Amino acid sequence: MPALTLDTIRTATETLSLLTDYLRESPDPEEALALVEPLLDEYTGLPVQLADTLRALARAVQDHPDTPRTLEVGLLIAELRTAAWEQGDQHTLHYVLDDLRGLYGSAVASEPRCG
Repeated sequence: MPALTLDTIRTATETLSLLTDYLRESPDPEEALALVEPLLDEYTGLPVQLADTLRALARAVQDHPDTPRTLEVGLLIAELRTAAWEQGDQHTLHYVLDDLRGLYGSAVASEPRCG
């Protein structure tokens, strides 16, 4: 695995920003759904990855020998873990994409066609 750098993480967030800008331009819904689909994958999407990242950060801070063992630090670690649970709960957003695809498909199917 290549070493992570601040630049690689910034590139990822810049890519998300570009996607957001693109979606604000009202692209074709099918294309928009296809672009967002990997981000909301039930197992590997952003909510799951961010939850895992927050839990890993909490563990790294807690387990580091130089971390002060104070109530304040304990509360901060607990906040990271709470945020991780909240993010993890968003894993069901992939169902929203399924429903949107269904609605979009229904709208296309119900349009009158030339005979």
